[in-house]
Amino acid sequence: MQNPLLNQGALPTFTNIIPEEIEPTLKALVAENRDYLNNLLNKQSHVTWDSFIAPLEEQEDKLSKMWAPIAHLHAVVESDELRAAYNACLPILTEYHTNFMQNTEFYQMICTIAESPDYAQLNDAQRKVIDNLLRDFRLAGVHLSPDKKERFGELQKALSKLYTQFAENLMDATQAFTLHLTDAADLKGLPDSALEIAAQNAKSAELPGWVFTLDHSSYSTVMKYLENRDLRQQMYAAYVTRASDQGPHAGRFDNSVIMEDILKIRHQVAELAGFHNFSEYSLATKMANKPEQVLNFLQDLVDKTKKTAQKEIDELNQFAKNDGVASLEAWDLAYYSEKLRKARFDFSAEELRAYFPINHVLNGMFTVMHKLFGLTIIEKTGVDIWHPHVQFFEIYDQDRQFRGAFYTDLYARAHKREGAWMDECRVRRILLNNQLQKPIAFLTCNFTRPLSDKPALLTHEDVQTLFHEFGHCLQHLLTKVDYSPVSGINGVPWDAVEFPSQFMEHWCFEKKALDLISSEEKTGAQLPDSLYQKLILAKNFHSGLQMMRQLEFALFDFKLHYEYNPNKTTQVQSTLDAVRSQVAVIKIPSFNRFQHSFSHIFAGGYASGYYSYKWAEVLSSDAFSLFKEKGIFNETTGRRFLTAILEQGGVYDPMKLFISFRGREPKIDALLSECGLL
Repeated sequence: MQNPLLNQGALPTFTNIIPEEIEPTLKALVAENRDYLNNLLNKQSHVTWDSFIAPLEEQEDKLSKMWAPIAHLHAVVESDELRAAYNACLPILTEYHTNFMQNTEFYQMICTIAESPDYAQLNDAQRKVIDNLLRDFRLAGVHLSPDKKERFGELQKALSKLYTQFAENLMDATQAFTLHLTDAADLKGLPDSALEIAAQNAKSAELPGWVFTLDHSSYSTVMKYLENRDLRQQMYAAYVTRASDQGPHAGRFDNSVIMEDILKIRHQVAELAGFHNFSEYSLATKMANKPEQVLNFLQDLVDKTKKTAQKEIDELNQFAKNDGVASLEAWDLAYYSEKLRKARFDFSAEELRAYFPINHVLNGMFTVMHKLFGLTIIEKTGVDIWHPHVQFFEIYDQDRQFRGAFYTDLYARAHKREGAWMDECRVRRILLNNQLQKPIAFLTCNFTRPLSDKPALLTHEDVQTLFHEFGHCLQHLLTKVDYSPVSGINGVPWDAVEFPSQFMEHWCFEKKALDLISSEEKTGAQLPDSLYQKLILAKNFHSGLQMMRQLEFALFDFKLHYEYNPNKTTQVQSTLDAVRSQVAVIKIPSFNRFQHSFSHIFAGGYASGYYSYKWAEVLSSDAFSLFKEKGIFNETTGRRFLTAILEQGGVYDPMKLFISFRGREPKIDALLSECGLL
């Protein structure tokens, strides 16, 4: 039987992946790749794209197709055996990629192509691949002396290990805490849907009563609706101290030293590569050119937002005082925000849940994609999957041509990483046999799961999350670029990668789109106009506070890396405290350890790049303003966005692509207007 880890077919066979086989298979494949690359070097007389770059892509794709399903399973159905195998493989992969990117002979081969007459005959995508390779070789330290190269490689291996440790600590800490209640009087205020899930949790744990967890869907519902203030405080304290030196599991899964080590090593990597700090190193692959440009951008948004945020928190404080709370605490914010929203707009976010059963939301979203981009999305059964809740869909364009496919894994469960994300399973590329490999994506969320024969019901926030992640899928799946390093989201500057995802969220607030997405679970009725009007009136409720929260995270991330001082032993908390003293309008408890769960920057790709969310939101808001002008389902505008943005991959400068779509550079006014801050 063929090793399923080396299955190079269209789709992986997840159920046949055996953890014990992962490490030996990877070692064998890496050794095979090394031999292949060495032979490739020895064969070269006249270096060309076809003789050198194309075979390089082929070998990298072979390795990617083996590793992608393993990395995905590690994130969504982790076990002790899979964790051990994954961790054993990380140093092998890191060493392999670092050695390749530091190989002077490979670098010189690519330089030869770039300096030859053949370079001018290549297409734009091929030239971009070469340009990016030369840049990335330099960023990987190809110019360094042998001893510094070795040091660079050791640092990269250490980083990959620390990122995984951070994420695993966070997952373990999240799952270690539960709130077990047996007195129904303690549950006052919670919606029925939350109680049903909590009762099922208790039943699964063979406990009486109700069990609440730190999964976001459970936690956020408790914080918004539970009247018992002491229990809200208990949940809050457990959530904001996960994987830290504080809280109910203080020190058990502590990420404190891991964060400091990550910062220290990143700074050393940046210095070895010839930069003053990690922020400068990070910006080498982004739209923003200099750290000052990012800081000025963020500070400008702070200046435009802080007064509104302060007014909102003052109003919330007064509202809580009128309810008998002398001092508004962090564990009161979501609760009283929801109460104030209800009082002001006669509207609670929970009211919308009945109108968003998951299957209807998915089908409605697919209809939106058909109207905008001419896409037809069809579920395909009989595909090998890793969990019964997983579904598989194929995408066809307006000419009925198959463009790609994606898996959905939408519900929270044990041994699954928190959050929502899109990841690659297969990348579009031309194979050496000239066949076209179609892209495949993983779309993962953590919504409240369905109960027995009832469908999962989404909040409106969940619907936005689904549209957001599907925006990432569209950019990955609809690309027409045939070279994997710049195909789909690959090669797209990180501060532009959130553009399509944030762009798609806008349809969640449009009545014509909501009529397609919504269907009351019992009657099938669409979201009524009266409720829609309340949703729109409440759309920018506390938008100042939400904006300031994101700006606080972005400034913390960027300053942490830009102002890092290698002579200080600890600076994570002090940096966060300094940022909060400048921008925060909310009182944060001293035990809060938000940073210990900030996986975007300590276990993801957003280090010194969290500002990307706001940077890209300027693009997405201004792009959507054209649909507001022409019509949200205007076919011409939709096809223009498809061809100008979604199909272009990472070949061209995102600013040039935006201008080709919008006819001008982006304006920040659209974002401020969308948020009610203008």
